[in-house]
Amino acid sequence: MKEKLARLGIATVEDLISFYPRRYQDWTKITKMEELRPDDEAVIYGRVADMRMLTPRRGMSILNVLLVDGTGAVTLVYFNQPWKGETFRKDTHVLAYGRIEYNYGKLQISNAEIEIVTPEELSSFQKLVPVYPLTEGIRIGKMRDMISIALDQVEDMDENLPPDTLKREHLMGRLEAARAMHNPKNWEEQKEARRRTAFEELFFMQAGILLLRKKRESHVMSIKCAPSGKLVRSVLDNFPFHLTAGQQQAFSDIEDDMEGLIPMQRLIQGDVGSGKTAVAALALAKIVENGYQGALMAPTEVLAGQHYRTFQEFYKGLPIHVAYLSGQTKTKERNEILKGLKNGSIDVLIGTHALIEEDVVFAHLGLVITDEQHRFGVKQRKALETKGGYPHILVMTATPIPRTMALSIYGDLDLSSIRGMPPGRHPVKTYAIGSALLQRVFNFMGREMTAGHQVYVVCPLVEKSEKQDLASAVAVYEQLKEKVFPMFQVGLVHGRMKNAEKDRVMTDFHDGKINLLVATSVIEVGVNVPNATIMFVYGADRFGLSQLHQLRGRVGRGSAQSYCILYSDNQNEITRLRMKLMCEIQDGFLLSEKDLLLRGSGEFFGYHQHGMPDLKAADIVKDLPLLERARKEAKRAVDGGADFRDELSHRFGGAFFKKLYEEDGK
Repeated sequence: MKEKLARLGIATVEDLISFYPRRYQDWTKITKMEELRPDDEAVIYGRVADMRMLTPRRGMSILNVLLVDGTGAVTLVYFNQPWKGETFRKDTHVLAYGRIEYNYGKLQISNAEIEIVTPEELSSFQKLVPVYPLTEGIRIGKMRDMISIALDQVEDMDENLPPDTLKREHLMGRLEAARAMHNPKNWEEQKEARRRTAFEELFFMQAGILLLRKKRESHVMSIKCAPSGKLVRSVLDNFPFHLTAGQQQAFSDIEDDMEGLIPMQRLIQGDVGSGKTAVAALALAKIVENGYQGALMAPTEVLAGQHYRTFQEFYKGLPIHVAYLSGQTKTKERNEILKGLKNGSIDVLIGTHALIEEDVVFAHLGLVITDEQHRFGVKQRKALETKGGYPHILVMTATPIPRTMALSIYGDLDLSSIRGMPPGRHPVKTYAIGSALLQRVFNFMGREMTAGHQVYVVCPLVEKSEKQDLASAVAVYEQLKEKVFPMFQVGLVHGRMKNAEKDRVMTDFHDGKINLLVATSVIEVGVNVPNATIMFVYGADRFGLSQLHQLRGRVGRGSAQSYCILYSDNQNEITRLRMKLMCEIQDGFLLSEKDLLLRGSGEFFGYHQHGMPDLKAADIVKDLPLLERARKEAKRAVDGGADFRDELSHRFGGAFFKKLYEEDGK
C-alpha cells in the first residue's frame, strides 16, 4: 500500500489529509424511480425485492439486485463480484448511487455504490460523498476509510495564517476546513472549506514570492548605471527602424531599473515579432557603456546564432565586441573567447547553455539576459546569474503571460509588456481545415514555392503512435518528399536529431536551399526566415493556443502575405472553439488568456520548471480575486516582519523557495 500511495504523492498523514477530492457525489437528493432518465447520475433509495446470481459461463457471474420504491424498480448489476451477494438481504433498504442505464427493457445501474440504510438512518447518509483521483490497487472505499481514520487521529492543527488575516477574510479554522473538504455537510460548507484551503495555498505562494523580492531589495546593492549616453544613442541610430511605443516604454523601464541601486529583475513579454531583441540590444549597450560585460543565453544554437548575427548588425561600427559561444565552438576559438571574457576585452557574450560551464569566467558581468526563459531550468538560470556579483537580470519571453500567471509565478519580477507590432508587419491569415481541403492546400503550397517562397509543415509527433492516429514528422516528410513535392527540396528537423544535424538543416532552410521544412514544434522558437509564407500544422488540436500562436509567428516576417493553416479532423466542441479563436485573434496576449482558461494553469508552459508548487485546492485562473486578496494579506504580513520560511520549506521545498535560503548560509 505504501508504494501505491507514493504514486499519489502521499507519504505522511498530512499528505493524506491534504489529498483533497476532485469532485463530490451529491447524495443529498434522492430521485424517485419513476422520474429516472437514462444517462443521469442519480441517488435512489429502495427495498430489495429480489436477488439473483447468474453464471452464464464458467468464470463469469452476474449479480442482479432488484430495488423498488413504490413508484418503480431499478436493477443493480454487478459483474464478476460474487461476494457482493453477501451484502444484500431481501427486504433490506439500500441507498445506491450510479449512472442510470436502460437495457433489456428495464432501468439498471452497473456497479452502483451502495449503503445499507434503514429508514431511520437515512437522513444521516444524505450528504456529499468525496471522489478522489486514484491509482491502480486503491479502491475509492479504501481511500475514504484511510482519510477518515487520519482525520479522527488529528485532534488539532496549528494555525499557519495570521490571526488578523483569518478575521479580515472570515476564514474557517485549519482543521475545520480539512474535515469539511473531505466530508462537507452541504455545498455551502464545501465552498467555505475550499475557499479557506485555496486562500492558504495562494497566501504562502505569494509570501514566498514577496520574501524573495524583499530579500533582494533590502540586502543587495547592484551596479548603478549612469543615464544612457552616446553609445546607446549610436545603437538607436544603427537600427533600420524606429522603436514602437511598446519598445520605448520597455527600454525606459529597463533604464530606470539599471540606474537604481537595486539589481534589476525584470521580465519582458512581447508577442512574436514585437521587437524584444532590439530592446535587449539597447540594455546590453547600456551596461557596456558603464564599463561592464553583458551575456545573453538562448535555448537553442539556432536562436543564439540568430541573435549573434542580429547584434553584429545592430553594433556595426561601434566599440562593442560581441562573441558567440556554443557547444559546437571549436577548442581554439573557445579558448580565445574565454581569454577575452577574463581580461574584459569581450563586452557581450551570446550563446547557449555553454555559457554556464565552470570555465566561462567574466571579468565584470553586469547584465544577464535569458531569452525564452521558460526553456531553462531554475538551476541553469541561476548558474549564469552567479557569474557576476549581483548583475542586473532581464528575462524575455515571446509567450505572453496573462496577469493571473504573471502575478503567481513572476511576482518577484517587475513586468514590462511590449504590445503592438512594428510597422509593416502584415497579419497572418489563419484558416482551419479538415481532410476535404487537404489537396487544395497542397496545391497552394506548390504555387507559393514556385513563386520562390518557403513553407513550414509542423507535426506533433516524431514517430507513428499506435495509440493516437497522429501524423508523424517522419511519415509526413517521406510522403511530401516522394509523392507530393518531388520537384522541391524537402527537409526534416525534429528534437531527436543531433544538434549539429538540426542546425545544418535549419541553416539550409534559412539560406533558401530547402523549400519545405517538415518539423516538430522544435521550430516554435527558431530561425528567422522572412521568405517563409506558409505555416501548416498537422494535428493542430494537439497544440495549445499559445504554442499555435508561436508557430504562426514563424511566418509573416517578410513583405509578402503569409498564411497559417491548421489541420485537424477532430470536430469536438472544444477543438472547434480553439480553431475559431486562432482564426479570429492575432493578439498573443488575448490568446494566452483564452489558452489558460481552456487548458487550466497546470498545463501552461514552464509552470513546474519554475519550481512552483502544485495547487491542490486553488486554481489561479478561476481564483484571481482570491489570489489578489491573498497577495494583499501576504504583503501585509511580510511587510510587518513575518518570515514564513520554515512553513514555505515544509510546504513546498521546490527550487523556487529554496532561493530563500541561498546566500544566507542556511
